[in-house]
Amino acid sequence: MKILVTGGAGFIGSHLCKFLIDQGNQVVCLDNFFSGQKRNIEPFLNNSNFELMEHDITVPFDVEVEQIYNLACPASPLYYQKNPVETVRTSVLGAINVLDLAKKLGGIKVLQASTSEVYGDPEIHPQTEEYNGNVNPIGPRACYDEGKRCAETLFFNYNREHNIPIKVVRIFNTYGPNMALDDGRVVSNFITQALRGNKLTVHGDGSHTRSFCYVSDMVEGIYKMMLSTDFTGPVNLGNPDEFTIKELAEKITAKLDGSISYDAVPAEDREGDPERRKPDISLAKNKLDWKPNIKLDDGLDKTINYFKEVI
Repeated sequence: MKILVTGGAGFIGSHLCKFLIDQGNQVVCLDNFFSGQKRNIEPFLNNSNFELMEHDITVPFDVEVEQIYNLACPASPLYYQKNPVETVRTSVLGAINVLDLAKKLGGIKVLQASTSEVYGDPEIHPQTEEYNGNVNPIGPRACYDEGKRCAETLFFNYNREHNIPIKVVRIFNTYGPNMALDDGRVVSNFITQALRGNKLTVHGDGSHTRSFCYVSDMVEGIYKMMLSTDFTGPVNLGNPDEFTIKELAEKITAKLDGSISYDAVPAEDREGDPERRKPDISLAKNKLDWKPNIKLDDGLDKTINYFKEVI
């Protein structure tokens, strides 16, 4: 098939491009390189089954494809808070543009990469797809949270109004090679700080939790969702193994044979950042026969090796 991946030069997007090419597909990667990196797609640039389309998704575009994966949007708070208005535009106008393209092409299948952030600072734990969330619409993270929530709304309304076949996945914390050095997310932060011999930045006492999914597991889940029939989602994709941020810091430091040293930051600097995050993946197991297989220790080894090469 000929497949469009928006945000294809990003972290997850670049892994998805490789996966789809390896499956024998032709891939069109659309990216404006706001947060994506050309380094991530360099291995494919001379591949006859890969095409780079440098374009801003907020501007309408036209390309003949048979499927669309919409991953275009900065996912790191460091990036999306740099330009919050553009983040909202990317989520909302980007969704409209890919859905209009899907409609123009005769109603092709289109997948929306949504996020666990639609649940906000959750009042239930773990989070199920039925939970409507606890999001502050005027908080510093709302540009991303509410942008993604609106994108989901658009997808389901295009499905109802225009019969566009849609898929919606809610991606929980993901890590692995191709993360940007200045990504600002906790795994990349800790690894780069440790490799540089700096103290690890920990907010508060490090008791808040996350569940970390290795990128190859995530890409497999996204692909299985696209292949599914009679199931639109939304569906949670993530690793249900839950760790405190302090536990993560200790694991990374131990792997680099260092003694852990923290640079504590006041917990209030995490305004809007959830205290706990853990996906309920029962629906993904049932509908997609999917669950993550790579343990955190193994995934961290692969990620650390990558950062050693690029730092």
